[in-house]
Amino acid sequence: MASSDFDSAPSGGFRVALAGLNESWTRFWRRMSFYLPKRLYARSLLIVVMPMILLQSVVAYIYMDRYWSAVTQRLSAATARELAVVVDLVQNAPPGSDYRDIIQIANSHLEFNVYVLPPEPLPAPAGAPFFDVLNDALNEEIAQRVKLPFWIDTVGNSRTVEMRVAFPDKVLQVFAPRKQAAPSNTHIFLVWMVGTSLVLLVIAITFLRNQIRPIIALTEAAESFGKGRPAPRDFRPRGAEEVRRAGLAFIQMRERIERQLEQRTAMLSGVSHDLRTILTRFRLQLALVGSKSDREALNQDIDAMQSMLEGYLQFARGEAEEEETGVFDLEDYLSRIDEEAELLERSLGFSLKGDPKVFVRPQAFNRLLDNIVGNAFRYAKTVRVEMEHRPGMLVVVVDDNGPGIPADQREEVFKAFVRLEGGRNLDSSGTGLGLAIARDIARSHGGDIMLSDSPLGGLRAIIRVPA
Repeated sequence: MASSDFDSAPSGGFRVALAGLNESWTRFWRRMSFYLPKRLYARSLLIVVMPMILLQSVVAYIYMDRYWSAVTQRLSAATARELAVVVDLVQNAPPGSDYRDIIQIANSHLEFNVYVLPPEPLPAPAGAPFFDVLNDALNEEIAQRVKLPFWIDTVGNSRTVEMRVAFPDKVLQVFAPRKQAAPSNTHIFLVWMVGTSLVLLVIAITFLRNQIRPIIALTEAAESFGKGRPAPRDFRPRGAEEVRRAGLAFIQMRERIERQLEQRTAMLSGVSHDLRTILTRFRLQLALVGSKSDREALNQDIDAMQSMLEGYLQFARGEAEEEETGVFDLEDYLSRIDEEAELLERSLGFSLKGDPKVFVRPQAFNRLLDNIVGNAFRYAKTVRVEMEHRPGMLVVVVDDNGPGIPADQREEVFKAFVRLEGGRNLDSSGTGLGLAIARDIARSHGGDIMLSDSPLGGLRAIIRVPA
């Protein structure tokens, strides 16, 4: 038993550690994804650019470490040896010598400019720039070969390197060409590296843009179709084979849906015509037979049947009647419901912010607003309508002081043929389709309808539709 417990403990601990590692990785990736670009074009470009930057960094590091540093070290060692020769010559010169021969030899054979100065303190060490390989290498090499105090300046004049050696009675000043102490073609490597990177980046951006553009066109066509708008006229499958197949599948799907809508519209028109004809015959027969009291009751039943039939057909018809989008004037609509409120003796307040013209399916959108505002007029005495046309979005808020709808039943009322018991119940002639039709129209435009408590004490309906 003890052995079994001992064997199982590492396994359980390993699983716990692995689970903790996975959780940490998940949290890290979620945090990173917050800062990463969200659009496909930016992400694709990042996938191309990041490996390129990583490759260039590795190449630059290897170049700096293996080539530039090594070559600079060798050139600095040669410069230090030549400086040591000049120092030995000056140090071993006869007393009272003017050092002309030494200066001539250094100038002609070593390409040094040599000056013998009166004794003076050496300057303070100059601050070397970050990652200055030449300064470090030359300091190290001179320190190994020259056993006298010295000072170097690799920062001042970019074409020369100044070196000073302090003797007890003089100072030797030497100017050496910078190309003798460090490689002079570093900038060529950097120019090639940056230049090729820019060329590759331009090529990648061009090709990525051409590949992303068909996907964006497909997205826009799908959004337009989802909102009931016609697809762009120049839309056709383009791009890679997978994108072309997706575009072709979308076109075929759209054609099937449009064909089904046309068939449903034709069928509903025929059903509506036939049923209306039968109801009309009932009315004519009732006008000829039976007593007046019987006729009134039956006529009321026929009226109720016709109202219910219209509601069912309106719900089943949906958006099939109206495919084209157009301009809907919000100011005209507010003026019309203001007149309706006066006729119904209702208190109406309204406001409009933004452009009064919205681009929707006018008949369907008018039906949506009529269903929501009509319900408010039916169950409340005070109604307030606020419209705000923001960039790309229309928000309509309808408040009333009616009985409202319980919070747990606000989603149920959007289902077809649902009628609440008591409270804000539909009248006897209703079908329970008004809110279902309204939400169906809102969602067909790419929006939605939400219900909540109203500041007036009744129900608040919030309509959001892209416009």
